[in-house]
Amino acid sequence: MPKTDPAFDTFSSDCVIRVEKALDHNLPATTIEPRNLHEAMRYATFNGGKRVRPLLVYAAGTACGGDMDVLDIPACAVELIHSYSLVHDDLPAMDDDDLRRGKPTCHKVYDEATAILVGDALQSLAFELLARSTDRIPAETRLNMLRILANASGSRGMAGGQAMDIDGVDQELSLPELEIMHIHKTGALIRASVQLGVLSAGGSKEQLAKLEHYAKAIGLAFQVQDDILDITENTHTLGKTQGKDAADNKPTYPALLGLDGARQKARELL
Repeated sequence: MPKTDPAFDTFSSDCVIRVEKALDHNLPATTIEPRNLHEAMRYATFNGGKRVRPLLVYAAGTACGGDMDVLDIPACAVELIHSYSLVHDDLPAMDDDDLRRGKPTCHKVYDEATAILVGDALQSLAFELLARSTDRIPAETRLNMLRILANASGSRGMAGGQAMDIDGVDQELSLPELEIMHIHKTGALIRASVQLGVLSAGGSKEQLAKLEHYAKAIGLAFQVQDDILDITENTHTLGKTQGKDAADNKPTYPALLGLDGARQKARELL
C-alpha cells in the first residue's frame, strides 16, 4: 500500500479531532437518564476508531468547496451508523466477537440487551442529527441526504450485505458474488459518506458522479485489505480476533484469489 504524505496525515488528524469533538457534543451526556444506556453509547462510539467514514465526508466536501463546519453533522451521522453496526455485528447472534479495536465489545462490558439498545439508539441519533433544521443546507438537500443514509444502512445496503455474509458461510461464492456482498456490507456506507460530503458542499452532478466512482473503488479496496490483514496480522495489531473469518469459513478475497491475488486486487482498486 502506498505511504501517505504529511499534508494528508495533518488533514486526517484534524478531521479526527473535529468529528470527536462533534460526537462528544451531540451524544447524550452520561449524567442524563438512562445513564447506563448513554454511557454504553459513548463506550461504543469512543473506542479508538480510525474515523474513515467521517474523513471521507470531510474530504469529499472540501474537494467540492464545502465548509468544514457544515460537514460536521453528516460526518457524525455516518460514524454513528458505523458504530451501531459494529455493536450489532459483534453480538453472539451475529459474529460473536469479544474484542473490537483492542477492547472488550459492548455486549461484554455491559450486556446483550444493552448492546442491542445502544445500536438502536445510535442509529436513531444519526437520522435525528441529519434532520435538524439548518440554514446552511437546503431542506430538499437534507431530505435527499436522509434518503441516501437510510438506503445505505438498510436491506439494499449495509444490513443486506450482512445478511449476504451470513448466508455465505460455508458457501463457495464467485468473485462477482463476493463483490456484490461487500458493495452492500462495507461499500454502501463508504459511498454514502462521500455522497453526503458532496451534497453538504453543494457539489455539482459531475462532481458527485466522479466521487461516487471513487467511493465504490475505495470501499472494495478497504474490504480486500481488511480480509488480507485478517490473515497476515495478529490479534493485538488488529484489535479484533485474528483469523476469525477463516475459522468461521466465511467467503473472503484471499480464500477466493489467494493472498497474492488479493493483494493485486487491492492495488488495482486503489
